[in-house]
Amino acid sequence: SFGMAVFKSQEATKTPLPVSGTVLITIADRDKDKILKTARSFRGLGFRIMATEGTCRFLHDNGVQALFINKLHENRPNIQDAIVDGHIDLIVNTPAGRLSEYDDSYIRKTAIRHNIPYITTTAAAYAATEGIRERLNGRYMVKSLQDYHGEIEGG
Repeated sequence: SFGMAVFKSQEATKTPLPVSGTVLITIADRDKDKILKTARSFRGLGFRIMATEGTCRFLHDNGVQALFINKLHENRPNIQDAIVDGHIDLIVNTPAGRLSEYDDSYIRKTAIRHNIPYITTTAAAYAATEGIRERLNGRYMVKSLQDYHGEIEGG
């Protein structure tokens, strides 16, 4: 399925998608309407959501529970502290352009350093929820190419 393909492809990157935990969502204003379905999906899967001020307010205003977290240039504890301390399991961050260059770069570098999956588009974030859902529903199977080939020949 599409969701399982997404889940498996992320595993291949050596930063597998988590099946539980906390998702950091920090979204550019232009993408906020596109993240609601995804945020609701994460909550439905049992994930906790952390979000920066504007995203957190937007999610709350639309009925999605989220915990506030400071950006890097704001007070502490902030996003970097939460990543380093192991409180974030997945990051969804759509870059906001020059205004957030500093934060986006440091979030990405910190995520890479700590092997945290990092997603930069709302479409990929929703695809991740589909993959996690498939995995949680027990649809995770690994087949060798030989097994697939044998099914084709035997079919």
